[in-house]
Amino acid sequence: MSKKTLKGKVIRDKNNKTVVVLVKRKYSHPFFIKVITSSKKYHVHDEKNKFKIGDNVKIIESRPFSKKKRWEVINK
Repeated sequence: MSKKTLKGKVIRDKNNKTVVVLVKRKYSHPFFIKVITSSKKYHVHDEKNKFKIGDNVKIIESRPFSKKKRWEVINK
C-alpha cells in the first residue's frame, strides 16, 4: 500500500525539527449538496528546520518520530 501525501501550509515553526501544517480539503455534502471546507493540523518532521511560517509544503506518511509526529516534509 502506498503512503498518503497531502499539501498544506506551515502555520507554526517554533519547535525544533517540527512544523505544524494546516491541510484544508473541500468536499460536497452527501445530503445538502453544499461544498464544505474542513481543515486539520498535522505535526510534521522537518529535519533541517528549513521551512518557515507561510510556506506551502507537501507531506508524506512516515514512521512515528514521536507521540504526535507521523508525517514528514518532502518538498516545497
